[in-house]
Amino acid sequence: MPIGHNKLSRRRVLAGSGVAAGMALTGVPVIVRAQEKEIVVGGAASMASWMNGTFASAFQDKYKCKVTFEGTRSLVNLEKMQKNKDKQYLSVVLMDDPVMILAVQEGLLEKLTPAAIPNLAKTRPAAIHMDGMWANYLQPWQGIATNTKALPAGVATWAELYDAKYKGRLVLPSLQNTEGLANLVMAAHLETGKPIAEAQFDIEAGFKKIKMLKPNILTIYTQIPQAFNLLEQGEAWAIPSAFSSVVVPREKEKAPIKMNVPKEGIFVGPAGIAMVKNGPAPELAKALINELLSAEMQAKLQPETYAFPSNIDAPPPPGIPADTKVLSLDWQFVAKEREGWVKRWDREMAI
Repeated sequence: MPIGHNKLSRRRVLAGSGVAAGMALTGVPVIVRAQEKEIVVGGAASMASWMNGTFASAFQDKYKCKVTFEGTRSLVNLEKMQKNKDKQYLSVVLMDDPVMILAVQEGLLEKLTPAAIPNLAKTRPAAIHMDGMWANYLQPWQGIATNTKALPAGVATWAELYDAKYKGRLVLPSLQNTEGLANLVMAAHLETGKPIAEAQFDIEAGFKKIKMLKPNILTIYTQIPQAFNLLEQGEAWAIPSAFSSVVVPREKEKAPIKMNVPKEGIFVGPAGIAMVKNGPAPELAKALINELLSAEMQAKLQPETYAFPSNIDAPPPPGIPADTKVLSLDWQFVAKEREGWVKRWDREMAI
C-alpha cells in the first residue's frame, strides 16, 4: 500500500540556527533545536498501529514534537530516499535488512554510533550491521507453528520434523518468502552439525538435507493466509520457520495453533532501523532511534509487536526461556546468493 511522496517530499523541516545539540548526563540525546518540531519516519504498513499509538504517544510527549509515520514496503522507502537524495524528507527508516544493504550501497544512510545513540551499546552485537549502518530493534522471531489438536505436546526440535510421522502434514514457506530461508539454513546445520553461524554458508548441505523432507510436505506456500488456513483446520500439523507476528495474534484469538520454541533455537527476522543521510531533524532522528533501541520501549511494545528484543536488558517475550539460542542470518550473504537459491528451490523442491 504505497503512499505517495510528492507532497511530503516538498515538506521542509527548518534547521536550527547555529545552536549545537548535546547529550544529557543520562546519555539520552538532548533536542535543543527549537525549530525541529516534526520528524517523518518511513516503515512497514503493519507497524502503523504501534508507531502511531504507543510509540508516538511516548516519544511526542517526551520530546515535544510530532511523529509522522508513512507505512509502506521497504523497497518503496528505498525508492523515496533515492528520488529525494538531494533533499530528503524522511529522517528515519525502518526496513528489512536486505533493503538496508541496498541503501548502504547507494550512500543513503548515516552511520550509527554509541556516542550518538547510547542504547546501541546495549544492543546485541549480532543486531548491529555493517559497522553500525543500521541496527535491529524488535524482531519478529521464527519458531515452529503447530496445530494444538493434532500435536498437543507441540514440537520440541527442528530435527523432529524429518520423522515419517509427519508425512504429508508439513507446510513450508517458499524461499521467495523471507521466513523460508531459516528452514534451508537449519537443514544445513542438521546435515553438517556445524553451528548456524557456519552452517548458513554451506547451502549445498542445506539442499541435500531439506530434500529429505519432501515426503512430509503437504504444500509449499508463497501466500501466508492460505497456509495458515490449512494449519488451523488441522489438515497441516506444523509450519516450520513461521513468524511470531503471524502466529501469536491468532493464538490470542483462541485459534488452535501455537508457536513452539525448538531446542536448537529461534531465528530473528531482519527488522532494521536507520538514520537517513542528510535527512531533516537529525537530532530528533538520533533520539527516536535511541528510544526504539531502549529496553524500556522494547518491553513496552512486545505485547503489540510479538517480537524479540535486541536490547540485552529487555526481557524475552512470554514463553521464550531466557537461555534460548537466538539465531541470525548473514543478510549480505543472503542478498548475494538468494536469486540462485530460489531458482534451485523451485526446481528441486517441486511437489
